[in-house]
Amino acid sequence: MTNRLAQSPSLYLRKHAENPLDWWPWCDEAIEVARRENKPIFLSIGYSSCHWCTVMEGEAFSDPDIAEYMNANFIPIKVDREERPDLDSIYMQGLQMMVGQGGWPLNVFLDPKDLVPFYGGTYFPVQPRYGRPGFLQVLQAIRRYYDTEKAKVESVTAEIRGYLQQAAALQPDGSEKLDSSLLQQGLNTNASVLKGVGYGPSFPMMPYAQLVLRGVRFGSQLAVANQESENDFRQVCTKRGLDLALGGIYDHVAGGFHRYTVDPSWTVPHFEKMLYDNGQIVEYLACLWSSGVREPAFESAIAGTVEWLQREMTAPEGYFYAAQDADSFPDRTAKEPEEGNFYVWNYSELQQLLTSEELAEMEEQFTVTAEGNFEGNNVLQRRHPGKLSDTIETALAKLFQMRYGATPETMETFPPAINNQEAKSGNWDGRIPPVTDPKMIVAWNSLMISGLARAYVVFGQIEYFLLAVRCANFILDSQWVQERFHRLNYDGKPAVLAQSEDYALFIKALLDLQQATLRIEDSEETSGYELPKANFWLEKAVKVQEEFDEFLWSLELGGYYNTARDASGDLVVRERNYNDNATPSANGIAIANLVQLALLTEDLQYLDRAEQALQAFCSVMNQPQACPSLFTALDWYLNHTLIRTNSEHLQSLIAEYVPTAVYALADNLPDGSVGQVCPGLSCSQPAHSREQLWEQVRKLGARG
Repeated sequence: MTNRLAQSPSLYLRKHAENPLDWWPWCDEAIEVARRENKPIFLSIGYSSCHWCTVMEGEAFSDPDIAEYMNANFIPIKVDREERPDLDSIYMQGLQMMVGQGGWPLNVFLDPKDLVPFYGGTYFPVQPRYGRPGFLQVLQAIRRYYDTEKAKVESVTAEIRGYLQQAAALQPDGSEKLDSSLLQQGLNTNASVLKGVGYGPSFPMMPYAQLVLRGVRFGSQLAVANQESENDFRQVCTKRGLDLALGGIYDHVAGGFHRYTVDPSWTVPHFEKMLYDNGQIVEYLACLWSSGVREPAFESAIAGTVEWLQREMTAPEGYFYAAQDADSFPDRTAKEPEEGNFYVWNYSELQQLLTSEELAEMEEQFTVTAEGNFEGNNVLQRRHPGKLSDTIETALAKLFQMRYGATPETMETFPPAINNQEAKSGNWDGRIPPVTDPKMIVAWNSLMISGLARAYVVFGQIEYFLLAVRCANFILDSQWVQERFHRLNYDGKPAVLAQSEDYALFIKALLDLQQATLRIEDSEETSGYELPKANFWLEKAVKVQEEFDEFLWSLELGGYYNTARDASGDLVVRERNYNDNATPSANGIAIANLVQLALLTEDLQYLDRAEQALQAFCSVMNQPQACPSLFTALDWYLNHTLIRTNSEHLQSLIAEYVPTAVYALADNLPDGSVGQVCPGLSCSQPAHSREQLWEQVRKLGARG
């Protein structure tokens, strides 16, 4: 017997279709039933590759006693946070206010009258354990509280509603200044956050890392103002790159980055692979390389991640899948999947697979021991940077063949298992793979497009660029319905109106493709391909920006709302995202886009809008721990530069790390000159050699 979620296009919702709970999707009808029957709403939010969401689905949500009580006393609603990040953001704030921390699964109880939460938590076990009460006990206590303590419920909801409304109505008071001292403060504070405290889990934190990398060029000024040095910033950024490229967070056998590690040493990952992490990490490692940190492991990790993307995460239509689960079945008879089973190695397996020479070198170069480092198994983590030897490459290829049943050279594609049944019944030649969530999310695909575009500019690998172009064209061709941009695509069908992160990140991706295309135009490596010109991508970016401005710009407050004005009727508040989490904040990206559009189109209305949006968030930028993308936008605003040059010199310059510059091909340069650097709203004297041009770029890059 299935419930209402059986026909949902969302893999996460369908995973709950056979629960005995009478689940509803988020909809007006469910809310109306809750109000009519005076039942609290139990709202549960998660996503398909979430480990503890999977655990709770198999435990509490499958328990018949819990289901009987829930169905009689509550209206249970299931939401895929990847479909509705606006709902997730609101209720995560509410949960954090109530209990001081958040996470997924996000489980909150709502007053049906106004949809404001009055109690919440994350994972609830069936029976009391881990210091948490059993879920049935929680449900019984919540229902008694709701029925007998109406005044307290109303007091709690009033307080939370006020908090949410105050946070959403953030307004500038006019006293803050958008200047270099504010930028310096943000750079130093975020560098401290990126350094970390040496305990607990380790997350990529790419928005922080990208901002701090920008700070390298301000080394001498920061040393005077804040006792930080260029070397400190570069060391922090290099260490983050090495932690990622060498750590267990990277899949050294088959490419791709896991979501985070459970330890501070970057050894044991939480094994799911998210598209959004991989796109950001590819872009960061390419930027780090172009800034002068030429570590071979960075180039290798990018190449391996692109190979994983092509092999396992690219749909035939050209877009990229969303995620792969952390868990997989050890064999076809297993009832439940096990965390990390697809990725870890028992020492006895390694002894059987590898020669004694290969195993000895693996033990020297990787964290391989007989005892293992994860539940008796080995997660591969490199001990040293540098280029891997041929012996190690041969050993890794053998591990790849054991995992996939084919060699890296012979396996071009690895079709996804899109549910547990497919995973268990598939004709796999190697291990049973984790489930892949095949939906297309515009924001996440855009992050990967940007990563691929930057990696192409830096390394010149044409396949990176072609992957990015194909994905961008799919979005342009498939994601508009009745002239409105849509966020998701399920098996060729667009769904859910786009949110601010979709607009902002896709516009960024289009601008990144525009810049990458400048490098590729008139290049021999493009022979045989019909590729759009740079102006094509710019024109598309302008068009998407127009729609973004029309439906999500806040005329009263400045900045962009998370959701369009005609898609916000079911929200407690209408938020404007400015905090960075695993993905960058929509407003931070959007403001940086506006500055670049002003440079590329010479329309200063974009710059005016960027300034207005920065002023809207200036007060939170004075408490900068959670908003690195806003400081990246501020850097663009204060230090934006247009570099006009010819094709010959652009080819060599564009791969350099100049984080607040955009390039334009110029056919009207003064006689004898090779380029011109235009900082802000003025231009320097034309340069008459590449060396002179680069010296002007270098000096202007450090201004501020």
